[in-house]
Parts: sequence; structure tokens; C-alpha cells
Amino acid sequence: MTIDLLFGVHAHQPVGNFPDVIERAHQRCYRPFLLTLERYPGFRFGMHMSGWLLDWLSDNHPQDLARLQAMSARGQIEWFGSGDCEPVLSAIPERDRRAQLATLSAKIERLFGQWPRGAWLTERVWESSVVTALHDTGIEYVAVDDYHFFCTGQPPDRLDGFWTTEEDGHTLDLYPVSEEARYRFPFSEADAAVAWLEKLAGEGRRAAIYFDDIEKFGIWPDTHDWVYGKRWLERFIEGVQASPLIRTVTFAGHHDANATQGVIYLPTASYREMNEWTLPAPAARAYRRLVERESAAALSTDRHGADLAWLRGGIWRNFLSRYPEANWMHKRMLRLSARLAALPEASRTSTQQLWLHRAQANDAYWHGLFGGLYLPHLRRAVWHNLLTLERELDRLLPRTALSCSDLDLDGHPEWMLYDAALQAVVRDDGDAALIELSSYRCAHNFGDTLRRRDEAYYDTLQLDAPAPSGDSGIVSAHDRAVTAEGITPEDLIPDARPRSLFIDHRIASDGTRHAVDAYRNNGGTASFSATCDGGMVHKSFSVDDGCLAVHYRIERLSGQLETTLNVAMPSCDGYAGRYLLADGSMPCGFGQTLSLAEACRLTLDDRILGGALQLDFPPAAVDARPCCTVSRCETGIEKIMQSAEVRLRWPLDPAGSVVTVTVRYVADPH
Repeated sequence: MTIDLLFGVHAHQPVGNFPDVIERAHQRCYRPFLLTLERYPGFRFGMHMSGWLLDWLSDNHPQDLARLQAMSARGQIEWFGSGDCEPVLSAIPERDRRAQLATLSAKIERLFGQWPRGAWLTERVWESSVVTALHDTGIEYVAVDDYHFFCTGQPPDRLDGFWTTEEDGHTLDLYPVSEEARYRFPFSEADAAVAWLEKLAGEGRRAAIYFDDIEKFGIWPDTHDWVYGKRWLERFIEGVQASPLIRTVTFAGHHDANATQGVIYLPTASYREMNEWTLPAPAARAYRRLVERESAAALSTDRHGADLAWLRGGIWRNFLSRYPEANWMHKRMLRLSARLAALPEASRTSTQQLWLHRAQANDAYWHGLFGGLYLPHLRRAVWHNLLTLERELDRLLPRTALSCSDLDLDGHPEWMLYDAALQAVVRDDGDAALIELSSYRCAHNFGDTLRRRDEAYYDTLQLDAPAPSGDSGIVSAHDRAVTAEGITPEDLIPDARPRSLFIDHRIASDGTRHAVDAYRNNGGTASFSATCDGGMVHKSFSVDDGCLAVHYRIERLSGQLETTLNVAMPSCDGYAGRYLLADGSMPCGFGQTLSLAEACRLTLDDRILGGALQLDFPPAAVDARPCCTVSRCETGIEKIMQSAEVRLRWPLDPAGSVVTVTVRYVADPH
């Protein structure tokens, strides 16, 4: 009995990724993969490429786009759709699901002559709410993880075909992607991978289903030499084609030739690793212990991963609960989507929709082994598109200058102060600090930073351990040892307070620091008051003509007032970012420490931004240093600068003190 090999790959680069990173991915993976497959026209496969990456390919490597077109025309490639800019479909509104799906499908039809029948689900995140949009945009089937099916009690030997689900009468067929295949291709020997497929055929399996990241074939650590230098991909294809027990078919061909396995209703889920990453650190540790215990007990069985389905873990949306920074971006995106949808149709444009779609790209909203929440340039791309769209919507339909609502649903209202050039958002949570400071002139949020928090994978770090050397074989990025060269225990200490702008402390005469974190709103305006050691601190915010003013009035307090601004600058600790003083001198860059006994102006100049943030204040002591986080990635561990932490301190007069700090974006600070 022969087995059908349904082989699919998914290619994507995050919106906002560095051009040289995308180019390197193309040279080390996308192009050699296509050059290899081109030589084997009988090896049929499914291909998904996000619309944003397709646009990049068309602009930068038209010859490789032509190669894809020729392979598609001869029936070798079946194209899969999805959201154009790779959103998690369940995390965006229904109207945007349909628009994203239709945009990419139309692009694929224009380029390759196919309207996709199948779709790739971003991160294989399944919620039944996506069925209707998929069905109504012409999608007949999607690939999800076999883990989803195990959660319903299905055994592995029944996952050799597609099943049918429905939502409100709209039907969709579901292909279960084999987790075991994901871990074998391309990490086991090519001959062993072929033998495994033949073993499945001998057991009577009718299909083996694989659909996973193409980046495993050249971008993941050590894979380029393994897959192309040592010819894994060629040897695998040749082994498959030489086997009398295996034949490659497209998903469409298989779908046309077979009937459904039956009706099924899947729970909300993603792949098993994601269900761990999305949990808070304490829960993730407990979940990992349970998974390891169950995995060890199941080593002697053939039920690869099936019993682990009863250890469910979390769901993708937990990332929005875990990371307030992601949640704020997400809720701002939802509001702008609603505002765009409310515009008269004659005022809506495809460019506006493109800005929204790019702001919905999934990468900056979550963090695991590959997610990009910890990467400032990916969050910056989301904010750039959000603010560009918001600037256009405000031009068409201006907002009120001051509003208050609990936009992010955290129980604390946010005060939004706005004019045509600047928006400042103050969270009424006791800190009365800015969680957003956005300039519409440069479409940048200076409050877009990330606090340090506990992550479960910190337990596995070997601090100051050098990267391993020598030939230790190839392993999946999921299983690589984590080393942390140059990272200290202090880098892993979670922040006690958010990384906002204008976080306040009183420094007593003995040098002790006391948080001013009990501000209460005075009612009706962005004005707050807090009792502090028998005195009072009054704090208010205003925005006018592109300038933010923060006013402090302090009563019956001695010592010093300190306020901290965590300022997100695009260059981070790169050479393009530096501090400028009032006399025009440049003491250092953002990646260095700065200490001034007295200053009245500090300018954060950033050539990547093309402008600067200028702070003016009464004479104050100034200290600045980089704020960095530690996160895991497919190559191990990385320390990333998130923001410049600037502290301003003034002496306090018990008879009363007044301090005003102004902040403005300056296009040319020189």
C-alpha cells in the first residue's frame, strides 16, 4: 500500500524586519530551496508565502518570482492563502479577516493563476470563529496541528486524512499536520525520514501530512550546511521518489480524490510548544515539568505526543494578558480598525487598509522561540503603521483633544491628550505615567518600550557560558541548549514598576527612594494628586502645538523629586543615537551611561528617526542609562536594548516647589 506525502512549507518575514536579514534569509534558504525543488518537477508541494514577503520578492528578486511562476504553471506548486500581512486571524475583527484573506488570494491569483483552495493559519492558531471568513473567501481546507485532534481524543492512526468542521453552517476541512514529521524533517537523516514514511505505509496509513516553516531548511542554526551542503533535501526528495511506497500529491489533489474522515470540532489551540510559551512563568514551569514527566513515561510507546494532549497549557490570546505592551498595541489596533470601517466608503482607500493590515502582523504581539514582542524594530513597525493610519483618520475626522476610557480593559482608565502633532496617554493606575507618547510627524511612539519580567526559560540559562563549538550534530531550534554569554543575574531581575515615562520617586535626605505611586485623578482632566510622607504631589499633563508639558506642584516635602522617562529610540544602542546638551556637545550614545550634575535641556537625537526628542526642565541632575531585556530566540539568547532610561532630579523646598518638564519632537535638533 502506498502513502500520500502531503508536503507544505510556510515562508514569512515580519513586517518591519531589517532588509539585510530578509536578504540573508533569501540567499540561505528561499532561493536554494527553490533551486533544489525546481530540479524535481515530480515532487509536488504546497507553498504559503505571506503577502508582504511576496511583495518583497517581486521587488527584489523578480527572477525567483518567475521561477515560482514556472513551477506553479507545471502543477508542481499548490499555493495556500492566509492573511496578507500574516495576522493571527482570530485576533482581528471579522471584516479584517475577510479583507486580509481576499487581498492575499487575489495577489496569488494575479501572480500564479491560482485562487487558493487551502490556507495557512498563522502559528496554527485555531479558534472556530475563523471558519466563516475562510469559507466565504473561497478557502476549502486549512492545515492545523495533529495536537488539535489529539485534544478531541482522536488516535494518531486516524489522522491520515482530512476532517470536516462547521461554524454556523459554514463548512471547512481540516488537515492534521504531524508533529513527528515536524521534528523529523529535516533533523533526522534523510534515509531515516524516508524509512519512517515507508513504515507508515506498511502500517496502512494513507497519508503523511507535513506543513511547517521553510526557515528550517536553511535559516535555523546549522541547517544551511545540513540541508544544502550535505544535500539533505536532495537525498530526501530522491529517496521519496525512488520509493515504491510513497508518492507526493498536492493537498488539492488529495482533497479531490478522498472523502472526509468525518465531522470534528476542535478546541481553541495552537501547536504544543506555543501552549507553553503563552503561559505566565510560574505556570509555564509547572506545565514544563508535567510535559517532561509524561514524555519520559511515553518513550516506550508509539503514541507520539498523543497523551500530551491532556496537558493543555494556554492559548495564544494569553500573550495579550501576559504582556500589557502587546495588549495596548492590540486594543489601539482594534479601535483604529473600527474608525476606518466607520468612514464613508468614498473616503476609504486601499492605502489606509494596507496600513491597518501591516499593523495587524502577528510577530510583534507575542513571544516564544520566534515571536518578536521583544524586538523593538518589529513593535516599531506596528506603531508606525498605526500612527500613519491614525494621522490620516484624524485629518478626515478629527477627535476631541481630551478623552478618557479603559481602552485596554485592565481596570484602569487611560487619559488621551491629542493634537494634530502629538498624542500622550496617561494611565490612571496610581503611577499616573505616560504609556504612550506618539509623534504624528515621525509616526513613532516614544513610549514603545518593554519592561523586564520573569520568563520560564531563564531557569535553563548558563550565564556567561560561551556558545558551544565543534560538530555536535544538528538539532531542532526547539531543542537547542541555551547559552547566555555576557548576561549577568542583574539582567534577569524583573522590573517592580512599568517602563513608562514620568515614573516618580521621592528621594529622602538619607538617600532612600520612595515610590510616588498613589496618584488619584482630580476629575475631568489629566490631573492627579498623591499623598507622600505627609506632603502632597500634584501632577498634570497638557498637550499643545505638538508639545507635552508635565507640571509638578509639591507641598510640604523635603529631599528630592525624581522622575524617570523610559524613552524608546529607534537606534537603541547603535551608532546613530546620541545625547545632545544645550551647548551642542555630544557626551555619549544611548547605549552608554550619562551623569550630569546639572542641566536644563537634554536632546535625544536619532539619525534613524530623522529627528530628536527634546526635553526642557528647570536645572536638574541628570542620569541616563540603557534599559535592556533578555529574551530567547532560535539561535539561543540575546540581550536587547529597549529604551533609554533618563532620570531627572530636583531638590525640594518644604515651603513648596514647582517643576515643569516639556517634551517635543524636533525634526532638526542642530
